[in-house]
Amino acid sequence: MYYSEDIIEEVRSRNDIVDVIGGYVTLKRRGNSYMACCPFHHEKTPSFHVNRDKQMYHCFGCGVGGNVITFVMEYENFSFPEALKMLAERAGVALPEQNYSREQRQRENYKMVLKEMNRTAAIYFNYLLTATSAGKHALEYYHDRGFSDETIQRFGLGYANIYENDLYQYLKKQGYTDAQMKDSGLVRIDERRGGQDMFWNRAMVPIMDINGKVVGFGGRVLGDGTPKYINTKETAVFDKSHTLFAMNIARRSKRRGIILCEGYMDVIAMHQAGFDNAAASLGTALTMGHATIVKRYTDEVYLAYDSDGAGRKATMKAIGIMREVGISTRIIDLKPYKDPDEFIHNLGKEAFEGRIADAVTGIVFEIDGIAQGYNLRDPEEKIRFTKEAAKRLSALDEPVVRHSYIEAVAEKYKIDAADLKAMVTRYGTIGLQTQTTNMDDTARPVIATPPPEGNRNPRDEAADRETQPQRLLLTWMVGKPELFGQLEGILTEEDFIDEDYHTVAKRLFDQYRDSGTVNPAAIVNLFEDIEKQRLVAKILQTELDVEITEDEKERVINDLVRKVKMARIDYELAHIADNPEKLPEVIAEKARLTKLHISLKNG
Repeated sequence: MYYSEDIIEEVRSRNDIVDVIGGYVTLKRRGNSYMACCPFHHEKTPSFHVNRDKQMYHCFGCGVGGNVITFVMEYENFSFPEALKMLAERAGVALPEQNYSREQRQRENYKMVLKEMNRTAAIYFNYLLTATSAGKHALEYYHDRGFSDETIQRFGLGYANIYENDLYQYLKKQGYTDAQMKDSGLVRIDERRGGQDMFWNRAMVPIMDINGKVVGFGGRVLGDGTPKYINTKETAVFDKSHTLFAMNIARRSKRRGIILCEGYMDVIAMHQAGFDNAAASLGTALTMGHATIVKRYTDEVYLAYDSDGAGRKATMKAIGIMREVGISTRIIDLKPYKDPDEFIHNLGKEAFEGRIADAVTGIVFEIDGIAQGYNLRDPEEKIRFTKEAAKRLSALDEPVVRHSYIEAVAEKYKIDAADLKAMVTRYGTIGLQTQTTNMDDTARPVIATPPPEGNRNPRDEAADRETQPQRLLLTWMVGKPELFGQLEGILTEEDFIDEDYHTVAKRLFDQYRDSGTVNPAAIVNLFEDIEKQRLVAKILQTELDVEITEDEKERVINDLVRKVKMARIDYELAHIADNPEKLPEVIAEKARLTKLHISLKNG
C-alpha cells in the first residue's frame, strides 16, 4: 500500500458513499439503506444495496461489494492509487508523496513511461489511419470488414506506415530514448541500421489492460506478407498470459456471462453488433491466468472459437481450464461459418442471439467430441463410446445433474438409460475407491476426476465450509457490535485462524477497544485486491434480517464461538511440535470448550 492508512481513511471518510454512487446510478431509499439496479450486471429487480451508516455497498445478485474506493475502482477501471487520487481531488484532500522505496518508484515510473509511450503510439497510428492519405488502404480494409467509423474510433484502430522506421522517428521526436523504445516492444535497435519498427504496413489494434491503459498492439499485415498477425512481445507492462483483449470493456457489460473468441477482429465485430461482453486471448492459447481474470467478473463463459479442427481442440482445452477455476462453459455453434465475424456478417445479430440461446454445455460438447471418434453404427465401437461417455458422466457429483445428463445422452445416442446409469455408477464407484486407496493417513483426498460442470472445485467448497463459522461470526459481530463486549475474555482475534478473516477480526477488535464501536468501511482499505475487498464487503455488509428470539440468538452465537475456537485449537494441536510446552494448556482449553456457555441475556 503506497499511502498511510490515516490518509486513506481521511479520503474515504470525506467522500460519502451515497453521494458518490448516486452520481453514477439512481438510488432509491429503502429503510436504512439505498437500492438500485446493479451497475455491474444486468438485472430488472434491484439487488444493489448502499448503506450510509456502514459506508458500504453490496450486490446480492453478482457479489460485488466494498466501500467508496472499491466502487470507483470497479466502475472506472481504476487501480487503487488512481481511485484514491480521484476521490482525494473530489474532497479537496492533498495526497502526500507516495511511500515507494527507491526501487519501487523507479520500477513504477518506468512502467508509466512505457504505458504513456504505447498511448502516444496508439494516437499516432490512429492519426495515420484517419487523417492522412497514407492510411487510406488500411481504412478501406477496416471498412471492407464492416467496421464503422464509430467502431474504429471506439477501439482506437490505426495504421503503421509503410516505412520501417516511421514510428521510431516519431517517438524519438517525442523525447523517448532508444532503450525505452526497445523495452516497449515497439522498436528493435540495430547497431548498424539504428531503430526499426516492429510494426509497419499493418492495420493496428491497441491492446489495453483491465484498467483501460494501452500496453501493447496487434498488427494485421496489409497485403500478402507474413506473418499475417503479430502482437507486441512480452514487456514489463504486457503479459500475454494475463491479458484479454477488450476485457476492460467486457467486464462492465450488462449482458450475461463473457463470450471468449480467438481473435481481436472477432471481438471488434461482436462489440459493433452489440455483444460488448466479448473478449479474446492474444496470439496464445487460453491460460489459467486468463481464466482467473474472467472468474473475477463471471461464473459463466460462452466459447465462440473457430469451428475448424484447431478451434474445436482449443475449445476442449478451454473447457477444462474453466472447469478448474469453477466457471461453467457453453459452446456457441458457428457453423456453417468459421468464426463470429463471418457469422454475424452473413447472418446478422439476431441469428447470433439465437446461437447463444442454443449454446450447449461443456459436458455435452465433450461427449459429442468423444462420439466423433467412433463409428456408432458398429456395435463394438458404440460400446467403447458408451464406456467413455459413462466415465465422463461419472464425474458429475450432483445426482439431479448426473441423472439429467444420463437421460439426455441416452436419448441422443440411442443407449438404454438404465444400462448407461449402471455404467456411470460403476465408474463413479471405481473412482472413489481409487481415491481412497491412494491416500495415506496424512494425505488429503486427491480429486481423480474433473469437478462437475458449473460447480466449484471441491477443495474450494471444503475450504469455504471450514472458514464459514469465522465468516458468520464476524458478520454477527459487525451487525450487533454489542457482542464484542459480551464476548470479552472469551473470544479474541487470535481465534480467527484464516489469514484474511484474522486481518478483519484484528481490526474490528482494535476499533472496538479504542472507541467502543466498529467502522467496517475503513477495514476494506486494508486490501487493494478487488477479490479480497469483495470478500470483506460480504462479511461487513450482510444484513441480519432474520427474526429470532433471544434464546435462538444465544444458541447461534454459542455454536459459532465453539466452532471457531475449536478450529483454532485443532490447528494448534496439529502444529504442537512447534510449541510442545503448550500441549497441556491446549488440551485443558479443549476440555473447557465442551462446557462453554455464553449468556447474552443481560448483554
